[in-house]
Amino acid sequence: MKQLRVLVFSAAFGNGHLRAAEAVIEGILIKHPSAEIIHLDFGDFLNQRVNTVIKYVYSEIIKYIPKFWGEFYYKTAKVQLRPKSQHFLGKLGRNEFLKYIQVFKPNFIVCTYPTVSSILAQLRLEQLLQVPVVTVITDYTVHSHWIHQGVDAYIVACTEVKERLESWGIKAQRVHVSGIPVSLKFEKEMDEEQIIAKLGLKSDLPTFLVMGGSYGVLKSARRICKKLADSLIPVQAIIVCGKNKKLYLSLEEIIMQGRNPVIRLEFVNNVEELMSVSDLIITKAGGLTVSEALTKHLPLIIYKPIPGQEEENAHFVQRIGAGCVAGDEAELEQLLNRFLRNPEDIEKMRRQAAVALPGHSTERAVEDMLDLLKSSPVFGTETFE
Repeated sequence: MKQLRVLVFSAAFGNGHLRAAEAVIEGILIKHPSAEIIHLDFGDFLNQRVNTVIKYVYSEIIKYIPKFWGEFYYKTAKVQLRPKSQHFLGKLGRNEFLKYIQVFKPNFIVCTYPTVSSILAQLRLEQLLQVPVVTVITDYTVHSHWIHQGVDAYIVACTEVKERLESWGIKAQRVHVSGIPVSLKFEKEMDEEQIIAKLGLKSDLPTFLVMGGSYGVLKSARRICKKLADSLIPVQAIIVCGKNKKLYLSLEEIIMQGRNPVIRLEFVNNVEELMSVSDLIITKAGGLTVSEALTKHLPLIIYKPIPGQEEENAHFVQRIGAGCVAGDEAELEQLLNRFLRNPEDIEKMRRQAAVALPGHSTERAVEDMLDLLKSSPVFGTETFE
């Protein structure tokens, strides 16, 4: 038996691509504990200055002019010919990728970032790359940048994404609706009473969790917390401030003077625990955050989704009945009032989340990847530890 070797590519443009890649790695190691897996950031293959500029420009656009990003996203979303932006990015790191792969000799490659997928898929079409390429689409929609005939298999979130890929000429047997891979810790049963005690929460109050996206927490987070802290209907809030020290400090007065408890946290590594003891999450609409919440059957209020993939993720959540979208503070306040007064509405969304996402997405995704390996003309006859 041979040792399984897997190369995983992600990118640090938002942390959803990274988290999906880590989940895949976690799932592979459950099946093959001795597997040798290397996880690489696309940016590591770029000129350092180019990589820094791209990340900076992207983050600034998302923070300050999200409508511009939305216009670019929707303008290029349905372009079947490769847009100039993808053609340019597709040349970055191409030779370095091929050299690295030739040295490592993986049995298959997993990509959670579209540019990497495009580069490797083109190498497959040119027969310069002999190992299967699996692309994990990390949103509940698909942009043209993900589409390439050289991809051997797609792992997707829902049937709508599968249908969109098929409409662009991707064969149905290449598309696997396993769900977006999430860390296996979101699948585990939690001791909720222990978590409640550890956090200093009250077991008899509904709990609303406030979280933001990769590029900063919600701009209205302080006002959301004040609304919950001052609510005449008893409730408690958890807010994750991340690395936003200013926000963390600004909550001091609200915590001291509020009618209801507010627990403020900085950067955390136990989101699965926070979701387990929460009744509702107020957040942005990154694909991984949505998937993690749905895996925990946690209803969502998505606040001001960024135009583009976040907006499409928000529409998906609303369409399946597992959450609501607030486009401004007035709508958010209306939803908070509604759910505080009608907890049964939260329970309905929780049931819809459970139906829409049955769980075990990582396990199914990894099984599909390993099945692809079995059918590979290069490795199909081999067995792995």
